[in-house]
Amino acid sequence: LRARFEEAFWCEELGTYAVALDGAKQPCRVRTSNAGQTLFSGMVRQDRARRVAADLMSQKFFSGWGIRTVAVGEARYNPMSYHDGSIWPHDNALIALGLARYGLKRSVAHLFKGLFDAASYMELRRLPELFCGFRRERRRGPVLYPVACAPQAWASATPFTLLEAALGLEFDTARGEIRLRDPCLPEFLNDVVLRDLRLGASSVDLRLRRHGDEVSLEVLRTRGQIQVSIVLTH
Repeated sequence: LRARFEEAFWCEELGTYAVALDGAKQPCRVRTSNAGQTLFSGMVRQDRARRVAADLMSQKFFSGWGIRTVAVGEARYNPMSYHDGSIWPHDNALIALGLARYGLKRSVAHLFKGLFDAASYMELRRLPELFCGFRRERRRGPVLYPVACAPQAWASATPFTLLEAALGLEFDTARGEIRLRDPCLPEFLNDVVLRDLRLGASSVDLRLRRHGDEVSLEVLRTRGQIQVSIVLTH
């Protein structure tokens, strides 16, 4: 399946994956954020994952607040369009999980900070369904999409998903273990406490602190048979 996907969707001239195949099974050669969700799936090769990630974090996609659905310069790009250049928090959250899956934690932290900064301008600091994809400018907040739902369920899950991606949270029920794989915290977040983190019938309270590019872990409380570990691969 992976080989067939790579053959059908990879566009070398774009440096990313096609958004779709047309009726004749030819690739639709448009640079979109959909390619970032292939990282979330774990479908793509490591070398191509890095190329996709670099593209998504470039100024063509990343506005300073988040990743646009369609890259600047594409034929249908419009930063005020519902799907063709706006920024969807839940889309960015799935991309963050994909970046983390391929070990690209600096990009995760950068994306996390952009969305956090955007939320600081929103009513109740609540991320909406989407907002416009205009470039970030000094002393100005993001341009809101007039009819975006707020609150909206999948947008509301975005902060938790971003934190999951940054910490590299993994739950191994067979071994009764919670792992944090290459954990990182963005520069605005120095101290995190997770309470009643559950695995089966057991639970744990954790405290994580940022020390520059490193994160320390303190187990505050455990209930039941549960193990917690940090896995460093980079």
